[in-house]
Amino acid sequence: MTDSTATARSRPIIFLLLMAGLGGALFSSSMLAASTLLLAIVGGLYVARGVPEQLQWDTPKELRLLHFAFWFFVAVSTLSWTFEGFDYEGGKTLGTHARLILFWPLIIAFSCAGLRAWHFFSAMALAALSVSGVFLAELVAHDWAINSLLSRRFGGGINPISFGNLALLASTLSLVSALYFIRSRKVRIAFICGGLGISAFVIALLSETRSNLIALPVLLLVFLPLVDRKLRRATILLIPLIIAVALYNADRMSKSLEALIEQQQLDMGMEVRLTIWKTAGELFSTNPGFGAGLGGYTRQIEELVANGSASTTLLDCCAGHAHNDLLTQAATSGVPGILGWAFLIFIPLTLFARHLFNSYAPVAHLSAAGVMVSSAYLLFGLTEATFNRTLFLTFYLLSIAGIAAALFNELSASYSRQRNCKVSATIITKNEEAHIADCIKSARLVADEIIVLDSGSTDQTADIAREHADIVEITDWPGFGIQKQRALEKATGDWVLSLDADERITPELAREINHHLADPDADAYKLPWAVTIYGKRLDFGRSGRAPLRLFRREGVRFSDALVHERILIPEGRRTKTLRGRLTHYTHRDFGHSLEKSAKYAWLGALEKHRRGKKTRTMIYPTLRGLLTFIQVYFIRFGFLDGAVGYLTAVTYAQVTFNKYAGLWTLNRADRGKG
Repeated sequence: MTDSTATARSRPIIFLLLMAGLGGALFSSSMLAASTLLLAIVGGLYVARGVPEQLQWDTPKELRLLHFAFWFFVAVSTLSWTFEGFDYEGGKTLGTHARLILFWPLIIAFSCAGLRAWHFFSAMALAALSVSGVFLAELVAHDWAINSLLSRRFGGGINPISFGNLALLASTLSLVSALYFIRSRKVRIAFICGGLGISAFVIALLSETRSNLIALPVLLLVFLPLVDRKLRRATILLIPLIIAVALYNADRMSKSLEALIEQQQLDMGMEVRLTIWKTAGELFSTNPGFGAGLGGYTRQIEELVANGSASTTLLDCCAGHAHNDLLTQAATSGVPGILGWAFLIFIPLTLFARHLFNSYAPVAHLSAAGVMVSSAYLLFGLTEATFNRTLFLTFYLLSIAGIAAALFNELSASYSRQRNCKVSATIITKNEEAHIADCIKSARLVADEIIVLDSGSTDQTADIAREHADIVEITDWPGFGIQKQRALEKATGDWVLSLDADERITPELAREINHHLADPDADAYKLPWAVTIYGKRLDFGRSGRAPLRLFRREGVRFSDALVHERILIPEGRRTKTLRGRLTHYTHRDFGHSLEKSAKYAWLGALEKHRRGKKTRTMIYPTLRGLLTFIQVYFIRFGFLDGAVGYLTAVTYAQVTFNKYAGLWTLNRADRGKG
């Protein structure tokens, strides 16, 4: 049996495990944990057999960034546990956090299996169904005495907070599923999902979980991008009504508010939380660097109870965590813990929010689901340590992995249209015989006309270009800006793609460009770089840039800069950034890197000198070089590209230093002449 055959046969198993895990989470946390582990094992087998390479899977850098968020959280917890001396209580917490390292195997399993939107939304419908199933099972267990169930907080046999939060999330995700299936013209399935979502929503309110009422407005607002514009006003008016009904039926919240207004006091639950929040805050202020250790908070609570400074009730409800995700991480892991929590919540939230208004229904609905999950955990975590509870954490892990993999599979599938306008590609060259043929061939994927301007190459560049391009001319070298303007003036297409000889249009990017040019939603497009150097594609660091490369020809020109020229777009035109990657082979080897870096640094210094820029001391070049390193290596996550990412950051820092040092020497020469 070939690997491709084995992969095809395992796909139904992967889909069933996802549905069993998410759909059965509230029935049994063991079912969720077992499904997650089995899916991760399948993903690990895929990696071992090289399945991603066989499928030519082009790993989205966004998934790598998500992976970083998950493993960073685990790394911080491991470091905190190590510093506290491998405490037993801390070890149990680490055991919970360690599940997050399964994120990447899950992504591999889902991506290679071709997980799509309907798979995930079907799982969410099952999750909503399980909420109703749990309620029905409890009702049967109580001999159908519904009043007995309604007289207390409903928790489905588990912690009412955990049940209520996850039931609310399952209900809103099931309603998103209903909207998705309506858009997909599967009305019957949509009706079922909608009914299950409403049922789960009502049952979630029976848990009397106050954090549900905090999260509910935000979850409802996420529906707005999914609703037709004509219905948005009605939806906006409906949201306060739903919240009012939820508040009216929330006896526990009503009593808390009455006690606060009439008696000027908080209920016991909130008083306890204020106490433990204060304790967590004091632990953080005492140990801001790395916190008190994963077991440090528990030890502190036990000590306070032992010396009579706190009530013994804290041992029963709050000894394991501070009922707040941020404060728990701050107390136990310090500033790194705060960063780990922020990455785990806000990286997924930001990634999914970027695609909320995508015109392709599967992408928009998956994005809404992702925003719901991450924002819900942010809000649930105000009064609960969701990442210290196994059920909460595993549900988050599997949900985010499933949504992310399905989202990027759907994004790839969404590029289906063909452009209906003429595109001219312009390329300037000098001694690029190793690159020019591949560059032109890649440009052919999106261009009808290819123009090459050569600046007197001494190798075979011009001859190779004539074999593949439509127009090849040899000119002098006036500088990058003027040369690119010359090439632009020869273009006859409605749109122009300006490429350097060491750049390539990937097949995925070509499909995306052709799709957008079928009905352009902008007047110019930036194409994110994927710098490829020393045999490695960089997804971050210097690849964090997205140069403008594709634009409507009319009214556009290049600046006359010697280097780092700019494309000057007429005012009022719209610019967007595409997802696909523009592969950039910057250097042949390290020697070429040194040569090219020195050339660009000196040209940059000359350009700044021509424009009258000055630097009077060597402190400024030094600071600029340092800031470049920090920007490329840390702010743009260049460290995720490994050793090559570090070398690239150092190289660009050196270029920046040399550029401003060169300007300093030119300024000194001017003063000498004066």
